[in-house]
Amino acid sequence: MECPHLSASVCIVPDSTRFPNGSPSSWCCSVCRSNKSPWVCLTCSSVHCGRCSSGLRYDDWEGHYFKIKSLPKYVNGHAKKHFEDSQNPPNNLKKLEKQEKEKQQHVVCMDCSSYSTYCYRCDDFVVNDTKMGLVQKVREHLQNLENSAFSERHRKRKLLESSSLNNKLLKINGGTSVLCATGLRNLGNTCFMNAILQSLSNIQQFCCYFKELPAVELRSGKTAGRRMYHTRSQGDNSVSLVEEFRKTLCSLWQGSQTAFSPESLFYVIWKIMPNFRGYQQQDAHEFMRYLLDHLHLELQGDCNGVSRTTISPQGAVLSTGSKCCINGTSTVVTAIFGGVLQNEVNCLICGTESRKFDPFLDLSLDIPSQFQNKRTKSQENGPVCTLRDCLRSFTDLEELDETELYMCHKCKKRQKSTKKFWIQKLPKVLCLHLKRFHWTAYLRNKVDTYVEFPLRDLDMKCFLLEPENIGPESCLYDLAAVVVHHGSGVGSGHYTAYAAHEGRWFHFNDSTVTLTDEDTVVKAKAYILFYVERQTKSGSDAKL
Repeated sequence: MECPHLSASVCIVPDSTRFPNGSPSSWCCSVCRSNKSPWVCLTCSSVHCGRCSSGLRYDDWEGHYFKIKSLPKYVNGHAKKHFEDSQNPPNNLKKLEKQEKEKQQHVVCMDCSSYSTYCYRCDDFVVNDTKMGLVQKVREHLQNLENSAFSERHRKRKLLESSSLNNKLLKINGGTSVLCATGLRNLGNTCFMNAILQSLSNIQQFCCYFKELPAVELRSGKTAGRRMYHTRSQGDNSVSLVEEFRKTLCSLWQGSQTAFSPESLFYVIWKIMPNFRGYQQQDAHEFMRYLLDHLHLELQGDCNGVSRTTISPQGAVLSTGSKCCINGTSTVVTAIFGGVLQNEVNCLICGTESRKFDPFLDLSLDIPSQFQNKRTKSQENGPVCTLRDCLRSFTDLEELDETELYMCHKCKKRQKSTKKFWIQKLPKVLCLHLKRFHWTAYLRNKVDTYVEFPLRDLDMKCFLLEPENIGPESCLYDLAAVVVHHGSGVGSGHYTAYAAHEGRWFHFNDSTVTLTDEDTVVKAKAYILFYVERQTKSGSDAKL
């Protein structure tokens, strides 16, 4: 929501002397001294306890997420009371003081943890900014305070716990390397976004392309480079998804901070992807498709004077005549994720065959019904479902039901028919989405079946239309990242990601990043799998 009250409410200028000491996320309410859900008034910089970020809380215990209880909308409500007191002054207030109060309205506050902004008068979260960009300045100041406080705590912890630090050091070629992964802060049920961003950041060819792009100045003159993405007068043309995506990727794996807050990218997403506005849980696969589609569309155009389509990633040919181009000219999105399916439909009455080529960025695979009651790999009631089973179910010949009758051009009417998919062209990065959510009569259920998947040597040759024309090394894929959904429903639960970086596996759980091993990764109940085309020849037999 774009709030009309910012100019009268946001009056503070970022200044450390006006704020409490310590990290903003642990500031205490000036009334009750509670450090739960601290919010800072953007008129007077006072801190009070305020809204909880969500109505339900999920706790993590050894990787399992449980819904604990329903939380109240407010803690002790002192932030709201601060607003109400400013609107209802005592009866003996002087006229001059009333006039001064009308100039400064204490109606807008900022969450000290997620840096989201809320207006009590509008009763909604705020996405715009003042003409001077004060909201963004306060947000960046609080983030710097948080990073400084965290760095100080981390420095003290390293001095006190040197033994535990040794566990975080890895021996590489005889030297020592410190864990340098960067997490992404949760801005309020944004784990779906964080898991996708971390996965994409570890697909090197894709990530390097964006990181090597030149920075785009969204504004000119004195305000050049200022991140003012919420100003109402600017409109949607003032934002660049490519630029904010580039900045986010550049902030990861630098080792300069433990966690990065992607609020600027998130607010750009709010502007150009209305489906993802708000702080409710979203589907990670749906978000990934929207993100890739919008990156593709923006890269096709002339973004703020810089022609993106002229910059090619190493090894990726952006041919305008490629069959995997989606919606026009090819970009790095279609050059890396783009593949082509051949859809064959045969009329069962006259035998007429229809062929159609369909470009894709990912494949959505059903989990075969015979496996949908199996939840763990260790269950003994029958074989374990494998990724090959899901791929075979996707490509096998099937007879269309009565609701999908094929319009046969020879018979001149809808007839029973069969359908089969072949992969006509494999992508450089094969993204496989396991369809774990399905609709019943009243709600959307989750298929919690464990699906066995390989870490390396995924052989796609048997699913190709013309395998004899493809070299053996071009059909082999190695796993780069896995997105996992924890919980029972698409609108709840939690998303995390596993990804490989320089030969090591990491688990990304919002702001927390931990080293893990291959045995842990293969036990995950995958939701989205990212496989990268094998770059080196292998003489061994590749099996799924």
